[in-house]
Amino acid sequence: MNDYTCTHCGTVGLAEGFIEDAGEHSRGYARWIEGAMERGLFGGAKRIGRTRRQIVAYRCPKCGHLELFVADEV
Repeated sequence: MNDYTCTHCGTVGLAEGFIEDAGEHSRGYARWIEGAMERGLFGGAKRIGRTRRQIVAYRCPKCGHLELFVADEV
């Protein structure tokens, strides 16, 4: 267990996990992309040249609140 504290209820010791992206052509995990979202020519989000980082999630075992953080670049 870690010593992260839930910002909702104050419980110490959050469970580590991740947010899954199961969409078409996904890598299996969600990513945080730097900057405001802009739409491309076909309606999708523009991502080229932007920093991408994996999202790490911690769940409180008492109240279920999720704390999200960005981790390493992907």
